[in-house]
Amino acid sequence: MTKKQKKMVIRLAVSAIFFISAIIIEGTSSLAWIPFLAAYLFAGYDIPMKAVRNIRHGQVFDENFLMTVATIGAIFVGSLEEAVAVMLFYQVGELFSDYAVNRSRRSIQELMDINPEYANLVRDGVEEQVDPYEVEIGDTIIIRPGEKVPLDGVIRRGCSSLDTKALTGESMPVEVEEGQNVVSGSINLSGVLEVETTKLFDDSTVAKILELVENASSRKAKAENFITRFARIYTPIVVGLAVLLAVLPPVFIGGGWGTWLYRACSFLVVSCPCALVISVPLSFFGGLGAASKHGILMKGSNYLEALSKLDTVVFDKTGTLTTGRFQVSEVAPVHGDRQTLLELAALGEYHSNHPIALSVKEAYGKDIDPSRIGNVEELSGHGVHAQVLVDGGWKELYIGNQKLMDRQQVTIDTPASIQGTTLYLAEGSRYLGAIVISDTVRADVPAALKGLKEQGVRSLVMLTGDKEEVGRLVADKLGIDQVYGNLLPGDKVEQVEKLLGRKSAGKTLAFVGDGINDAPVLARADVGVAMGGIGSDAAVEAADVVIMDDEPSKIVDAMQIARKTMGIVQQNIVFAIGVKVLVLILVGLGYASMWAAVFGDVGVSVLAILNAIRALGYRREK
Repeated sequence: MTKKQKKMVIRLAVSAIFFISAIIIEGTSSLAWIPFLAAYLFAGYDIPMKAVRNIRHGQVFDENFLMTVATIGAIFVGSLEEAVAVMLFYQVGELFSDYAVNRSRRSIQELMDINPEYANLVRDGVEEQVDPYEVEIGDTIIIRPGEKVPLDGVIRRGCSSLDTKALTGESMPVEVEEGQNVVSGSINLSGVLEVETTKLFDDSTVAKILELVENASSRKAKAENFITRFARIYTPIVVGLAVLLAVLPPVFIGGGWGTWLYRACSFLVVSCPCALVISVPLSFFGGLGAASKHGILMKGSNYLEALSKLDTVVFDKTGTLTTGRFQVSEVAPVHGDRQTLLELAALGEYHSNHPIALSVKEAYGKDIDPSRIGNVEELSGHGVHAQVLVDGGWKELYIGNQKLMDRQQVTIDTPASIQGTTLYLAEGSRYLGAIVISDTVRADVPAALKGLKEQGVRSLVMLTGDKEEVGRLVADKLGIDQVYGNLLPGDKVEQVEKLLGRKSAGKTLAFVGDGINDAPVLARADVGVAMGGIGSDAAVEAADVVIMDDEPSKIVDAMQIARKTMGIVQQNIVFAIGVKVLVLILVGLGYASMWAAVFGDVGVSVLAILNAIRALGYRREK
């Protein structure tokens, strides 16, 4: 409980004591008004002050004004008990609201705690503690166990475990060692790390995330904007109706002025739009908090609303559905055995750091003697021409694609049966065989696609710059409906625009990419979702939603959180408006007292706030 909340609890407790005392002595003493007045002032002395201050700033028709006019009016007609009850219970409702907001903020604040306070900078062999903003690219920093990683960098010495929970929602520590990257915002758990920084603090992962979170509240959902506009129009109208209720009936119908003024005051109490103005934004805030706890960052509550209506999800292939790490999936020798063909390919690709070459060397799995490699010629767009030593003799190897084989007039008589990136080998013009390199599907993808279909997503689409037949192979394996291949970034935007035209009315389209090469299409979709946002500046900049790890199933979590949040918002709107309209009618007709008005305002607000807190309670379905 905050210091402010503790003070409010004490105030309300004192007010309640005076209130109960006044009720006890009311029938036996004419001085009961004194404890009633004390109870009123202890509970709500600040409400009239706020009303006056807001009027000075041009904000006349707010809840402070309504509560002040209603309670002073009740006191004026001799209903001291009701006036104190209104103020006391109104403040109880505000206390509930404050507690709920703080609870909703807690998950966001946990994320904000990733902000480092200092960095241990090494200058001329001397270590000093400095502000992270003072550290330059290429500087060396020391990170000890228990300290936050202040800037992005590369480990030059040491190994450790990092807690990345605040960034990714993943509770298991990540093991890191020399040569690996570390990102700011994670916490060093064990060993001492010496890190060379690769980014300034303003460009670091932690700074980008904090900026994203801080700006999230500025992008409101349609429902939030509706409530804001509704309150601006609604409040002046109900004040006008209350005035008419106090003045017209005594003039035209008859009855005491006090009776109609009492009804008008009750009308003002129940008409206060607190339940909507507080609970609807709080519901969205809770949804954003629940998402952040699961490593999902959203740039505004409007994207919660959009995710709840997903109809079409479009995926990039490489780096999103697949890992982007190539592996040898088939070896098809024509002369010799599988291991011999792999050995020749590994020798020829020894000097290359291309992902395909790396996958071949990994599949070979043995040390290579550099003395067995002679001249190597890179043939741009085709492959390599290499001299390699085999069984005491030098061989002229050509390793590459179909174009290279055609250029060397090599006849490919036994092509590989599995589709993928194919590496052909030839000795001179003699065909030796083929090695197929395939990207690997992320382990989490099948569950993600199944979950999206269970959530009612009508269409799953893949866009890829790879060959369409390669994309089709992955799509068929995963059960994706449509595949479009050989696409440049501009082609992807064009294709997404076509898909936007085909989606169901009132529904939305999300594009899921790696956030680096897909910035244009991420921006064009209704919702741009970036995968693997950890360490990716482009992901944070271009996307509307950032999944802070490499789990596509988090998209299902985001969708479920969004739908739960929107359901709570709709419940609160219908409940609050329905109860208020009913009580307003009963009060106006004289069938309900100010006690009913208190329930219509404070009771409805508290129930709506408690309902809004449920948005924080999302748990992934097993």
